[in-house]
Amino acid sequence: MSKNIAESTFREVTLEEGFFVLKFQNNSNETEYYKRDIDNSYIQLHYCVKGNCKFHFNNNNYTFNVLDKHSIFLYNPQQELPINLEILPKTSLISVLISIEKFHALFSREASYIPFLSDDNKNKKYYDNAEIKPNTLIALQQILTAKNHSSMRDLYIKGKTYELLSLHFDSGENTESEYCPFLVDDREILKIRQAKDIIIARMSEPPSLQELATEVGLNLKKLKEGFKQIYGDTVYSFLFDYKMEHARKLLESNLHNVNEVGSQVGYSTSSHFIAAFKKKFGTTPKQYVMSLNNQ
Repeated sequence: MSKNIAESTFREVTLEEGFFVLKFQNNSNETEYYKRDIDNSYIQLHYCVKGNCKFHFNNNNYTFNVLDKHSIFLYNPQQELPINLEILPKTSLISVLISIEKFHALFSREASYIPFLSDDNKNKKYYDNAEIKPNTLIALQQILTAKNHSSMRDLYIKGKTYELLSLHFDSGENTESEYCPFLVDDREILKIRQAKDIIIARMSEPPSLQELATEVGLNLKKLKEGFKQIYGDTVYSFLFDYKMEHARKLLESNLHNVNEVGSQVGYSTSSHFIAAFKKKFGTTPKQYVMSLNNQ
């Protein structure tokens, strides 16, 4: 199946029964939308080769942002996970959809080192968000650029998709990655959102991770994994970005000087605040304010 809309292309390649690939290339300046029902027997691997895209679940109440050169891994045997996708402008995405039966057949000998395939985990729901490694990116680019009308195209894509799966689940490539269970229920999601609200409210003196986990009633591992799942970053990286954005808005208001802004976002000395602001925005707070006044 293939479809061309102006500068956007969508192609579906069926590799085998229960195993197919979707290719999206949105070269336009408009956001494209794609919806498809997928039953709960399928594993979903989505690779954002370039750009940015968003996956919406639970009637748009839950969103995964898939950033440039990142992938997400989705599987939930207890719940349907239909694809409800926003493909932002200048974005290329490859999705691999494979039934759990087919997946187990492919990797049965490797189950000992793929956590997802262990007897304890095989019926659990999973989510993983990871940066695409360089050799995996090469295989993805080759799938994207496969000639559309070549008689050998589908066979070529099939071979490259097998290569893609072997790279994704290679133990040497993913030594820093854990396949994390989905958040068990909405209560855990609410606790993690509560954690976000706490660190924002106390940005000048944030709690330690262990204190935060205890306060919201989660263990430390679930807090760290769940926070990254929902907000796409670690707790303190998220807080740093929030503090810098808040500081920037305070500076734009012209109601506070640099020392006051730094103090409000938790820096005891102006030099530390200036260094942090420059790290984030590439300029000092004073230079930033001067640039606003010169506009």
